[in-house]
Amino acid sequence: MTQEEIKTQLSTIFYPNLSKDIVSLGGVEDILIDNNRLKITLNFTNETIFLTLENSIKDIFKEQFESVEVVYIAKKTKSITYGTTQKPNNRASYAKKIIAVTSGKGGVGKSTVSVNIAIALAQMGFKVGLLDADVYGPSIPRMLGVEDEKMQWNENNKIIPSYNAGIKIMSVGLTTPSKDTPLVWRSSVAVSALIQFLEDVEWGELDFMVIDMPPGTGDIQLTMSQELPIWAGVLVTTPQTISLDDVSRAIMMFKDIKIPMAGVVENMSYFIAPDTLKVYDIFGSGGGEKVAKKYNIPLLGKVPLTMSIRESSDEGRPAIIFGTDAEKESFRSITQNILKNMSYL
Repeated sequence: MTQEEIKTQLSTIFYPNLSKDIVSLGGVEDILIDNNRLKITLNFTNETIFLTLENSIKDIFKEQFESVEVVYIAKKTKSITYGTTQKPNNRASYAKKIIAVTSGKGGVGKSTVSVNIAIALAQMGFKVGLLDADVYGPSIPRMLGVEDEKMQWNENNKIIPSYNAGIKIMSVGLTTPSKDTPLVWRSSVAVSALIQFLEDVEWGELDFMVIDMPPGTGDIQLTMSQELPIWAGVLVTTPQTISLDDVSRAIMMFKDIKIPMAGVVENMSYFIAPDTLKVYDIFGSGGGEKVAKKYNIPLLGKVPLTMSIRESSDEGRPAIIFGTDAEKESFRSITQNILKNMSYL
């Protein structure tokens, strides 16, 4: 067999969990034929998949060569030169404006707000991308009904983002073998993955990129502020005191790293009983106004706690499209207030 014939056979082996073969991914470093012996050198960054690929290669060529040796060499990752919060890099120059949605704690509806304001921007005629930066709890794919999709590459070796509801979508949730696969990553690996999503995804030209940040005030928030010129920060909270304590820390982080804040969204603000229409302040009341006043930032709006918003999120049917008129209006108003507060409208 010739090297070209061997390469053709290797192109039938796909990288685990991806829709691209190891040859087109550039993972075959060398092919050496010595009499009836074959030696293939692989070049990948992820050593954990080597055994799988080695077995597949040996199965293909075991009848054609006396011996088949597969060697792994670690592929050098490109160096990352980080910016600073005072002088951030711009790894998303294709996006005119970047909106970072964050919260002090999990479970306050940050991803729900991210999805619905991204779609609201698209409904206004803007080109929008949504990056799920919550790498340890990626819920964006399910909320947008693309949870069964997997990463694919185009002819330029760029990752093709998923698309639904008028927006482009990228999430680490689209890279895992199954929905319950945990990402046991150190923060440096998570940061590298997000930078790849910024640089190696075929986003095209965007008017807005909305980033669904992880909760808290950790490494990913800091890195995103160093690698992107964030145009506006949106803080999500519920009215309860413990949530307000946590969002206050997120506000102070944004202040410290000089991210302009468009304002605060009070989610799960109140509950209207469907049978009596009586309003219940399940998590308290007035919390959003208090924190906005304390830190001198605007209150963007309130989102009610409703069964339909919860159900639509679980079903991949965003409230801004499938919700009641009141639910749609709450997210549209919040989105318009973001643009007004940032002097865009």
